[in-house]
Amino acid sequence: MDIQVGDYVTRNSYNNDTTFLVINIEDNIYYLKGVDIRLYADAPLDDLVKVQKVVEDDGFVERACDDLKLDRSEYFYLPAKILHIDGDADYLERCLKFYKDANVMAIGKTIREERIAIELKKLLEEYRPDVLIITGHDAYYRKEGNIEDLNSYKNTKNFVEAVKVARQYEKSHEKLVIIAGACQSNYEELIKAGANFASSPKRVNIHALDPAIIATTISLTERNKEIDLINLLSKTKYGKDGMGGLLCNGLMYVGYPR
Repeated sequence: MDIQVGDYVTRNSYNNDTTFLVINIEDNIYYLKGVDIRLYADAPLDDLVKVQKVVEDDGFVERACDDLKLDRSEYFYLPAKILHIDGDADYLERCLKFYKDANVMAIGKTIREERIAIELKKLLEEYRPDVLIITGHDAYYRKEGNIEDLNSYKNTKNFVEAVKVARQYEKSHEKLVIIAGACQSNYEELIKAGANFASSPKRVNIHALDPAIIATTISLTERNKEIDLINLLSKTKYGKDGMGGLLCNGLMYVGYPR
């Protein structure tokens, strides 16, 4: 079987549950990047199956957007502004398209995870967002040590530091909603640091669009309406196993007349 950089594959050892893009090959090890899931992996050739077509999750994105359509009556709407900082340019591009399709104002910046905390304050002062996303790639290394130890994670420590910077900038969870984390991140520490929503309660992977789904729902929900937290989390790929958070209200202003 001939598999090259740029091909799509799945892994037999994981029951072919995730589609990956081959991004590099070195010493007969194939380096992979999740197409839908925020995940890097590697595998030998004999573990891989080449797939000819990438199929989006069955209706996953459409279901997430079903109740985000605004009633175009005589009222007008001012959705909340989103600042999305992502360690991965490809996933950021997908999220920005998602925001555009939902008619939400979003600014996207690709910054390596270890640099987000350093560059964040300047961006917050420049764009003054209502919703902040801090994401990219992460992983929990089970062989490294305790699940509570941030040194057991690829990037949770970087995300925690960035959340703390954002909370120094705006202490109120109501004025700045923070969504933080990626695949298998330390959910509890991100919430303690000041995030409203975070991944991953069960240390599972998350979909590339999960943070964007939460941000868009908050942006398009009126300020006097409480977010249905359980329903919101159920819109994400793995539900409450992948994402969790705090009760909050929406951040959209509604005016009259149009």
